Amino acid sequence: MKKFPIEDRTQNSYLYPGPEFRLPAEWEKHKATWFTWPRKQSISFPGIHREIEELWIKLIRVISGDEQVRINVFDRKQYEEVEELIKERGGEINRRIFLYENPAYEPWCRDHGPIFIKNDREIAIVDFGYNAWGGKYPPYDLDDQVPQRIGAYLGMRVFSPALIVEGGAIDSNGQGVLLASLRSIVNPNRNPEISLKSIEEIFHQFLGADKVIWLEAEIVGDDTDGHVDQYSRFLNTKTIAAAFEENSSDSNYKSLCENIKRLAQARDSYGKFFEIVEIPMPKPIIREGMRLPASYLNFYFTNHSLFVPVFNDSKDEKVLEILQGFFPERKIYPFPARDLVWGLGAIHCITQQEPGWE
Repeated sequence: MKKFPIEDRTQNSYLYPGPEFRLPAEWEKHKATWFTWPRKQSISFPGIHREIEELWIKLIRVISGDEQVRINVFDRKQYEEVEELIKERGGEINRRIFLYENPAYEPWCRDHGPIFIKNDREIAIVDFGYNAWGGKYPPYDLDDQVPQRIGAYLGMRVFSPALIVEGGAIDSNGQGVLLASLRSIVNPNRNPEISLKSIEEIFHQFLGADKVIWLEAEIVGDDTDGHVDQYSRFLNTKTIAAAFEENSSDSNYKSLCENIKRLAQARDSYGKFFEIVEIPMPKPIIREGMRLPASYLNFYFTNHSLFVPVFNDSKDEKVLEILQGFFPERKIYPFPARDLVWGLGAIHCITQQEPGWE
């Protein structure tokens, strides 16, 4: 098999994981959830930094009751500020919540954070390149280094293929199938001179993917060029949730309908069709004249819960009921996300799972 170039970023970079490594599904056992703490200087949440910090604290405290939480902070000053804030709210620093000096300009850990892979004996990191969604928001050099530093902190091997992929652009069923954003990954602003076939071979070598389902949808307001975690997510190995817009005059209607048609034709590694579950979109959220990319599919699994963004919308309860039906053993945790989507993301975009052992 052709071997693809490796970016020699640090001495912690290794060449290729073995063929037994795979990208686990998000609902599999976690060791921890990673966050990157938002900075006052961040461009992501103009005018609401204090509200966003309170939201981070609330989410972190709840998740830390289920699994460890690991937080990247920009420097020693922010370390001390965050430590004090969390302690004031009753969080358990260095018991359930851990802080790391690991600077990033913006707080989107799903996209600049590590992609964890595992086999029966080892957990390792794939460090895809990161360029702030096609160079839209420089600088991003520090964000791009986050996975390498996490690998050093955790003592994990780090594999660095020469490919730019954000974590929100892919979703795994844990059994060798990936949903992947064609508009994002196969885009001249990320990967200008590499073929689709070559990208699929990299996904096979580094993530254990046997099949890639390429999707082309994009919801209004999304600045990522169509991350799949806004419109298509695995609920289990054989079921895909797909965002659906009921209003035929809405700007998202055509794109999401076409996406559902594509998913209906997709097959797994054994040639079987998936079950497709339609999840309605919330009503448009407009802030300062801009439509925001609100979607219920930007949810996040922890070990015993599913955190679902809600928007004070009439469809909130319907969506929660649909998801509860698929996960009777999990607590479905509705999390207010109207402020989060002001940053053009939601719960999945700010989290990154570190797998553990069953």
